[in-house]
Amino acid sequence: MNKLFSFLFWGFVAITSILFFFIAVAIWCLSLIFDPKRKWLLHQFTSFWASLYSWLNPLWILTIYGRENIDPKKTYVCVSNHQSLLDILILFRLFSHFKWVSKIENFKIPFVGWNMRLNDYIELDRGKVKSNAKMMKDCAKAINNGNSVMIFPEGTRSLDGVMRAFKLGAFEIAKETKAPILPIVIKGTANALPKGGIELQGKHPMSITILPEVPYSFFESLTSEELCEHVRNQIQAELDKQ
Repeated sequence: MNKLFSFLFWGFVAITSILFFFIAVAIWCLSLIFDPKRKWLLHQFTSFWASLYSWLNPLWILTIYGRENIDPKKTYVCVSNHQSLLDILILFRLFSHFKWVSKIENFKIPFVGWNMRLNDYIELDRGKVKSNAKMMKDCAKAINNGNSVMIFPEGTRSLDGVMRAFKLGAFEIAKETKAPILPIVIKGTANALPKGGIELQGKHPMSITILPEVPYSFFESLTSEELCEHVRNQIQAELDKQ
């Protein structure tokens, strides 16, 4: 039953992505005229596009806590733990404006990846020093243009649900741009869609918790390593709660 539902679900995703991409192109054209640096409307449409799949899937029950911790007038370095491919879909449910930092392979996915390029999301060719340096510059530019950035500091999904070590990039960006950090905690997605497969695993509750921001005044005197450890400990403490 899971295999049949998964086949139908991903088929629906593929078909609707073709339609939504052409709508995205039309919005992108308008954005070039009215909002070339942020493309706010295009990201909001992309958020609707991605959210549609979790809204319509009866197996995915999502609860969001801490929305009040997002100030729409601020730009953040958003950092989240990473359990599943599903994390990307449900983070769009925040309808908060940000630019994704994503591995370069995702930009090659037909229609979905092409839309990522329309949105000026930030690509990273993992393991390559030049690409990492460019990603850092692109993030700083995005923040200076009024965009938050969304980063998974683990770099990749956890295999066993245990949070991996954090890379320093997100925290170096925050220190360079003086943007506050917004820690985000995801629970339950690893059970719903484990790493390494696309078969849905039945009905599972999931949650997103937005923790209070970590302001620049707090970490101005901290090293990137100290800041990284502080934020990781905050996320881990929330994950440990029942």
